[in-house]
Amino acid sequence: MSIFNPYVILGVVLAVLASFGTGYWRGKDAEYTRQQLEIAALNEKARETEQRMAQVAQTYAQTLRKANDVARIKETKLRTDLADGSLKLRIPVKANCPVSVSEPSAPASGSDSGAASAELDRQAAETLIAIAAEGDAAIRKLNTCIEQYNQVRGMK
Repeated sequence: MSIFNPYVILGVVLAVLASFGTGYWRGKDAEYTRQQLEIAALNEKARETEQRMAQVAQTYAQTLRKANDVARIKETKLRTDLADGSLKLRIPVKANCPVSVSEPSAPASGSDSGAASAELDRQAAETLIAIAAEGDAAIRKLNTCIEQYNQVRGMK
């Protein structure tokens, strides 16, 4: 038997190809297993991060709910005081009547500094309170959203 025999050459070529094929198959299988383990570890990490983010969202939702409850109590008290007359909303107005300049007028004591003011009727005051309450609620919600976003952004 000679080394140049076609069956010997074919046997050597097949042996080399079989060893490369076996190495490729085992390497591919080992890489697939390694990738699956890495995916599982990354999925577990993502689940933990997701749970922490959900806890942050729940905490901020509770904080916003409490702040809204406190604001609702203050708004109710404000509306009650307005309804029973213990609170009157006033706005400054520009006086159209001529004022004598010869006598210096002393400012009145208290919160009214001598400026002319007009009292709002109850419906206008209620509307003003409603607008302010709606704006305050939107601001509280936006601020909570910003705080939550900043905290969650720092978690990654």
